[in-house]
Amino acid sequence: MDAFYASVEQRDNPSLRGQPVVVAWKGARSVVCAASYEARKFGVRSAMPALRAERLCPQAVFVPPDFVRYKAVSRQVHTIFSRYTDLIEPLSLDEAYLDVTTPKRDLGSATAIAEEIRAAIFAETQLTASAGIAPNKYIAKIASDWNKPNGQFVVKPRQVQAFLAQLPVGRLPGVGKVMEAKLTQLGIRTCTDLRNAGATVLLEQFGRWGQRLYELSLGIDHREVQTERATLQISSEDTFATDLLLDELEPPIRRLASSTWASYGKEWQRHPGRIARTVVLKLKTADFRTLTRSITGAEPPSSEAMLAQIACDLRTRVELPRSTRYRLVGVGISGFTEYEDSPLQEDLFSS
Repeated sequence: MDAFYASVEQRDNPSLRGQPVVVAWKGARSVVCAASYEARKFGVRSAMPALRAERLCPQAVFVPPDFVRYKAVSRQVHTIFSRYTDLIEPLSLDEAYLDVTTPKRDLGSATAIAEEIRAAIFAETQLTASAGIAPNKYIAKIASDWNKPNGQFVVKPRQVQAFLAQLPVGRLPGVGKVMEAKLTQLGIRTCTDLRNAGATVLLEQFGRWGQRLYELSLGIDHREVQTERATLQISSEDTFATDLLLDELEPPIRRLASSTWASYGKEWQRHPGRIARTVVLKLKTADFRTLTRSITGAEPPSSEAMLAQIACDLRTRVELPRSTRYRLVGVGISGFTEYEDSPLQEDLFSS
């Protein structure tokens, strides 16, 4: 979907149409949930501090998010998807993969299916969507951004190599700013550079991730569309009204551990036997620096109190000065494994 949250707001409030809309609570503690294309022209982006968005675009119209409405529209869109295929992998409220290899309605090509889906979305929601059509998920994902907003882009199998040739490595999934900088130091800036470097060199430099980079440079991605994605992490976080010192974080950490544990129990009911072994503490400083600390113990956390204590103890691994203040804390669990024969299976959430 195109600028989804902001577009919903502009649709439902005609006075916002054509205006630089920023979906966020206005204030020092807020971050941008979404920005309309009019606001993006000024450099406003999602996850940006709201204060910075206001400086970049003083005339921006701030609208508080309404996730109940956004979820309702998302359900409408997914209903449209289901007319064409049952193989749907949601990524978020506004994005999904669809496998149309064997569609419910044969329109002759994936391109035609994408066109009809986008037309149905507009007819039924008055919102626009963009699509990428390609032989695999990773190329389709990149292609979906190619003709935004309200467009689509097709990469046919015979076009994959040419499409990727000059693609910057920063566009590849999993390549963040740190990895991009490391590749640049090696003179690798495009997929062609990755191909030329060769699998052996990349494997030596980056291990198995190097092999994956080489495969991506060739357009190889064997991942199937998964209609039910297993949970990789469960977490809760909170932004404070006033920045706190590290020593002051125990009460909110314990409160968030309780919320995370409750969500963990619901996940257990859906997928009995999946145990989370890793505890994660997330912190964001007053100047928006984000850091995480995690630990994978010999035994997984077996109670809310244990989870809370491990998360509190992870503060000892924070090397920043004790005078550092924090605006956000989060508690999460990850590292899920199947633990079908564990005695924990019977009593982990029995109380």
